[in-house]
This record gives sequence, structure tokens and C-alpha cells, in this order.
Amino acid sequence: MAFSTHIQTFISAFEDSLITGSFVKISLGNYKGLEESLKQLLVRRVLIKNQEKLAITFRYKTNDIVKNYLVSEGTDLIAGYINNGFKIATLFTTNKDLIVEELNNGKIVIRETDASVKNLPGTGHDKEKSRLIKSDAKSYLTDLKITDSNGKVFKNAQDKFRQINHYIEILSSLIKELPECTIKKVADMGSGKGYLTFALYDYLHSVLQSAAEVTGVEYRQDMVDLCNDVTQKAAFSKLKFVQGTIEEYDAKEVNLLIALHACDTATDDAIFKGIKANAELIVVAPCCHKQIRREMEQNKVKNDVTFLTRYGIFLERQAEMITDGIRALILEYFGYKTKVFEFISDAHTPKNVLVVGVKKAESLKPKAESERKEEILQKIKASKAYFGIDYHHLERLLGL
Repeated sequence: MAFSTHIQTFISAFEDSLITGSFVKISLGNYKGLEESLKQLLVRRVLIKNQEKLAITFRYKTNDIVKNYLVSEGTDLIAGYINNGFKIATLFTTNKDLIVEELNNGKIVIRETDASVKNLPGTGHDKEKSRLIKSDAKSYLTDLKITDSNGKVFKNAQDKFRQINHYIEILSSLIKELPECTIKKVADMGSGKGYLTFALYDYLHSVLQSAAEVTGVEYRQDMVDLCNDVTQKAAFSKLKFVQGTIEEYDAKEVNLLIALHACDTATDDAIFKGIKANAELIVVAPCCHKQIRREMEQNKVKNDVTFLTRYGIFLERQAEMITDGIRALILEYFGYKTKVFEFISDAHTPKNVLVVGVKKAESLKPKAESERKEEILQKIKASKAYFGIDYHHLERLLGL
């Protein structure tokens, strides 16, 4: 069977990752084929009786079926499924992520992003062994309705458990970029029911043997009370949840600041808190980019992309990119190395952009540093003028 160029590109990258030892996994999603109830394909490498194979999980609406294939057989099967049914394919490697997607209009797009997972998984037949967060003997997972009292993950919580582990994989790779023992105080802004906050605490204390203090900040008092009850039962002495807003929280001495799904300018409030605290690591997953979109709608500047932004959906996407792009520039202005990549859960929904700032050690001389900052300010100024933006909320918070 002859395959199109985009499939050949994807398969070639996959084969190269196997050769170089950088392969992590493959995920195929958004299935539109003829096989009833099929939702997703997950591919990982396993070693069975000293023979390398591909373990492919066929995820259906009601059950999962795992089959092992020789590498050549599995590769042909993956290519065939991309060609017939799956509209999005993601290759995860320790160097980069490669995404091939067929849009609703039939157009094929291929894009690369920074690696979201930098640690190779185990090749044992039991995938549970490779997870950073284990399901056994974790009272907080039981209290949060993820597992039963014996540590077995509930069927309706499988996606949530995978999401938790994927999140910790990403954070673990980012934490490893920092000097050892850097993380001493963590703030999770808008922690909600605390799934990810508990998992991060578990990882820091159980895996990294850290003594870090972790605080979940949540506006809803019932969620705060629930999480504090779970904390007490788990005997997590350095974990607490407090009621309040991101804007009000005192982030002094925070080393790692996280804000996932903080709506609109609440993400800016979180980044502002992290920068003012001189946090070594800032991780945000923004949503609801309303402030910049309103600016663009009010001013309606004509430019080279007006033919796109006259459509509401494209204007929304453009506003998202501009908002997060300026956020990244502002982080760079304050001495952070930035990364922006798509955080795709194993279920492929939802897709979230992660904006990450890792504090860099100062290396430039004062004059060069001043020139670098001025260049960034000019980029921000030019971007705002091009799109008719009067101000960016984070820029205003920081007085730039």
C-alpha cells in the first residue's frame, strides 16, 4: 500500500526514534473509521523474552485490548490506521513531539513541539511499573475516587489516572533542569479538587525524597475543606490547601508556581506572582484569552492577517497565540528560558498549551543584558501595534 507524504514523514520519524533510542510512545486519536467503538490507539515499546516488540492498546468505548507485534508488523499497522480512520497522530520522543493532523477541511498539517516527556519509559510488559505515581496504597487516590481500597483504578477514572501521570512526567522533566534541592516551596494556583496537587506532593516526597512544602490555592471553600480532609488522612504534613484568589495569595519564597486552567487574566496574575517571587520554575496552562481578544475586536487594525481574523474562530485562535506569545516574551525579559508546547493527555482531550519559564543563571554583562531587555520590549511594542492592542494585563501588572 502506498502511503501519502505526511504518513511517510511520521513513520520515518518513528523508525528513527527507535534507532536512536529516543522513542517514548505513539498516540492515535480522533477516530473516524469503520471499526465500531474504537476511540484510540496507544503504542509503546516492550521487551518480551529478549525480543523487542510493539505493544499496541486498542482503546474502545467499553474496554481496552492489548496486542504485541513485531516492530515491522506494528509499524505497518500504525501507518494503515493513520491512513484509514485516525485524524490525529502524535509521536512522543525525548527530543521532540511530532503531530500529524487532518483538519475538518481535509488539509493535513504537520507540526513539531518541544518534547513533553524527556524520560524513557520502562520496556517491561507491565506498564504500571513505569508510572511515576503508583496506584497501590495511596489513600488520597482512594479518597478522590481514583482507586478502590486495594489500589485498583476504577474504570471510570482510568483517563484521570493517566492524565495525572502524564502531568507528573512533564513536571519531572522540568524539575530535573533545576539545580538539585531547589524546590522547597510550591504553590498550585486554582488547585480545584487537588488531583494534580496531591500527585505532585507524592512525587516530590516519595520519588525525589524532597521536603518541599506544597500549597493548593482554591477560591471554593468546599473544595479547600475536602482537600484538607484528604491531606490529613494521607498524613501529608507539608501539604495544605487555602481559600483565596490567585491575586490575593502571598507567593513569597515560592520556588515552583503552577496555574492550570486559570481563566483569562488570572493566568497573568499567577505569572506575576511567580516573577515577583523569583520562582525557579513557572508552569501555566492558560485558558479563556478574553482580554487581548477584546482589545483586537475594539480596535480592528488592518494588517496582513485581517483576512483570517475577520472570522470569529480565527480571531479567537490568534488572540490566544498573541496572549501567550507576549507572556513568553515577558518571562524572557525577566530572565526565564521559555518553552511553549501542547500538553496532550492520553485521551487527546482536552489539548492545553503549557507556557513554561525556567529561571536562567545570569550570564550576560550589564550592557548586553540591558540591550537584550530593550530588544524584547520593542518586540512586545511592535506586536501590540500590529494587532491594535493597547495593553497586555501581565505587562501592566509588572509596570513595563
